[in-house]
Amino acid sequence: MNPQDELLSLTNLFASSEALFLKAEHIPSAVTPEPYKSMLVHDHHMTVAMETYHQCTVDVRVLAQKLDGDLYCREIVLVKQGTDTVVQYGLVRFNLGYVTSEVRREILAEQTPLGRILINHNVLRHIDLGAILEITAGPRLARHFQMPIGGVTYGRLATIFCNRQPAVDLLEISSPLQ
Repeated sequence: MNPQDELLSLTNLFASSEALFLKAEHIPSAVTPEPYKSMLVHDHHMTVAMETYHQCTVDVRVLAQKLDGDLYCREIVLVKQGTDTVVQYGLVRFNLGYVTSEVRREILAEQTPLGRILINHNVLRHIDLGAILEITAGPRLARHFQMPIGGVTYGRLATIFCNRQPAVDLLEISSPLQ
C-alpha cells in the first residue's frame, strides 16, 4: 500500500470544501512519540485502545455514510460515552460481503463502534497496520477535536481482515493527547 494513495482514496470518500488536514506525513512507527505510539502502533482495534487510554467506553457518531451494494463507507467520530468529547476521527470503507447478515445489520444500525461489533460477534479478524501519520489539522479536523488549525496530532491507516479477507480500510486519527 502506498500511504498517500490510500489516504487520498479514503479522504475522497467524503470530500468537502473544508480541508480535513493541512498536511499528513507518513512517519516510521519507531519515531512516533508517546502516548501516540502506544495508542496507534499495534494490531488491535482502536476502539479498545481508545477505551483503555481514556478509561471509559466510547460511543460512535456517524457524521456521513453511504452504502452501494456491499460497500459501506462512513465518516465517524468516537466520543467518551455520555459526553461530547471527541477522542477519535475516522474514515471507514467496509466490504460487508465478508461478514454475516447479523453483523451487517448491527454495523448499518450505526449505534456501536465497529471494533466492538467485530469483537462481540467473534469475527475472525486480523488488523494490518499500514502507516503511521503525523497530521497537521485543517479546519474540519480542528473543529472535531476543538484544537487550533495547524495543531499536530497522529493517526494511522490500517486494514482489517475478516475471515482472512481484506474487508475494511481505515483512517483513524487520535485527538490530541497530553
